[in-house]
Amino acid sequence: MFGVSAMLGRRSKSRVKDEAYECGIEATTDTRHRFSVKFYLVAILFIVFDLETVFLFPWAVNYKQLGLFGLVEMVIFVLILLVGYVYIVKKGAIKWD
Repeated sequence: MFGVSAMLGRRSKSRVKDEAYECGIEATTDTRHRFSVKFYLVAILFIVFDLETVFLFPWAVNYKQLGLFGLVEMVIFVLILLVGYVYIVKKGAIKWD
């Protein structure tokens, strides 16, 4: 169906059709401008810490079954995350200049 549509369909080109469209907002600057490395670093750190919190949900659901062992394991896990967070704050990775 896609092939038949591509062969038989009308093709109309115009400047308006070729413009980038996103959320109804017209582009005001060039779309190829450079972003700071800090932007990507903060995005990666957000994803890492956001994904690590996913591991808290299964622990919370099975908390009673895991008992003291589960509590100790989760405290170690959270401490490792806290050490990582303190490290990135001390390095200044989250500061926007």
